[in-house]
Amino acid sequence: MAEYDLTARMVAHMDRHLALPLLEFLQELKVYADAQILQGKISLLSGTNMVDYAMDIHKSLHGTEDVPADMVARRSEVVERLRSLQDAVKPIVDFLSSPQLVQELRADKQYNLHVLQERHQIGPDQIEALYQYAKFQFECGMYSEAADFLAQYRALCTDSERSLSALWGKLAAEILMQNWDVALEELNRLKEIIDANSSSASPVNQLHSRIWLMHWSLFIFFNHENGRNGIIDLFFQDRYLNAIQTNAPHLLRYLAAAVVVNKRRRNMLKELIKVIQQEQQSYKDPITELLECLYVRYDFDGAQQKLVECEQVILNDPFLGKRIQGGNSINVPLRDEFLENARLLIFENYCRIHQCIDISVLAEKMNMTYDEAELWIMNLVKSSKLDAKIDSVKGTLIMTTNRVNVHEQMIESMKNLNARTYMLAKSLLDLGHPPAQEAAR
Repeated sequence: MAEYDLTARMVAHMDRHLALPLLEFLQELKVYADAQILQGKISLLSGTNMVDYAMDIHKSLHGTEDVPADMVARRSEVVERLRSLQDAVKPIVDFLSSPQLVQELRADKQYNLHVLQERHQIGPDQIEALYQYAKFQFECGMYSEAADFLAQYRALCTDSERSLSALWGKLAAEILMQNWDVALEELNRLKEIIDANSSSASPVNQLHSRIWLMHWSLFIFFNHENGRNGIIDLFFQDRYLNAIQTNAPHLLRYLAAAVVVNKRRRNMLKELIKVIQQEQQSYKDPITELLECLYVRYDFDGAQQKLVECEQVILNDPFLGKRIQGGNSINVPLRDEFLENARLLIFENYCRIHQCIDISVLAEKMNMTYDEAELWIMNLVKSSKLDAKIDSVKGTLIMTTNRVNVHEQMIESMKNLNARTYMLAKSLLDLGHPPAQEAAR
């Protein structure tokens, strides 16, 4: 299923540290050869301070205890830089570590800078060192420390651009620690800033920021309890949907999956189908094609084939194919939800154009056995209160449709229109001709 792997597209819009979990997922599933994944990890780590981790991977890749001289030299540089930063940041770290001293600070950043300078001899250089130290900790993979220092830095920073950079780092750290509630708060905070800068930032920078934000948001939305609503709310906003269509149509996979499994948001299907059609030359996969088969071509045989492929796409996708250990088995919750809801969509659409349905045919189209399909339909009819009945002898599902007499419907509509026109005309006449007693005054 490497054909449908989006990792190469995704990592282009992610921090190196966020790309590592994607490679871990692909390595676990053996989507690519181990050597290829390990080499990819080394390439990513070369731009970080996680030198020990890179050394371990190099040893595993080449089956040796020796490491390249450049890695050894790089490790020495990291250790030396760490010591230098620790000395530079010690005054402000000591201050921030004291609850009594921190109580002197207020919401006014300028006041805080004055207090730090006058009372504790902590100036702009030490505050800048705090940012560099937090960034260094992040590059070392010390995400908890980095998140704390970045939050403290933002409380003191008066440079809006540097503060925004710190917020991106804070978001990445929270994602990597899997603090989904906090990460969602930071995501929303970052979105507000990006949208508020629409007048000052260039259109290209705005597009770039929104695309990065949506890619990072996938970690949160497919792990947070309300994530399926969150991704729909964000991705369907005009500016974000335009960004998807302009430079990231592959994100339609995740939007489509979220809409399919979210029964309460099926009202977004029409808009989603329109976008999928518009972007079909730029991007398509079994998930988007399944919806196109159902709602554009009404190709149920094609939908049946795409449903089989959808399962494999989900299982091999780092965001959709999240595994959960349950006792002695491993479950993929979104896979199960998607297949159930996709079968429901196939069933609903098939029933709209057929009055008498052979259950064996329907079972084939939903990739189920006859008995499974009959039981599934029985439960569906009962729970959904569909106006239908099952003929077990003939093996058919009979839809009892209430057919509308179009002629009678048109007559009724004309009556309603005439009544509304009469009331409107009467209201206008009343406004133009006041009652006689009023006119006499």
